[in-house]
Amino acid sequence: MIQILLIVHLLIALALIGVVLLQRSEGGGLGIGGGGGGGGGMAGFMTGRGTANVLTRTTALLAACFMGTSIALAILTGGGSSSAPVSILDQIPAAGDSAAPSGDATGGSGTGGAGTGGASGGASGGSGEPSVPVQ
Repeated sequence: MIQILLIVHLLIALALIGVVLLQRSEGGGLGIGGGGGGGGGMAGFMTGRGTANVLTRTTALLAACFMGTSIALAILTGGGSSSAPVSILDQIPAAGDSAAPSGDATGGSGTGGAGTGGASGGASGGSGEPSVPVQ
């Protein structure tokens, strides 16, 4: 089911790209849709206003179908995989559970003195609060 819906989704996307490129923009664009004088294109079949109206309605219809298939694909692929929703915030460790940064692993490094952080440094993580060397 998902594979068929994905193929339909891709076909709608390609058709939407084609219809958008057919439209005449303010600056001219590709303007393949015709609308001007001469005998080429769709100019002999429809007027410029009629061509723009058909292309606009086709674009709106294809865009609605594209959004519908996008929502359907999102529901079908991710909706039934787990019973409870999982948040990315649940995967972040709490502030007290995180390991100390590599610079604080020895506790008193970088002070130049014999700080007190050797035994109760950031690597032990006993109280969960950062240790500050006392001089």
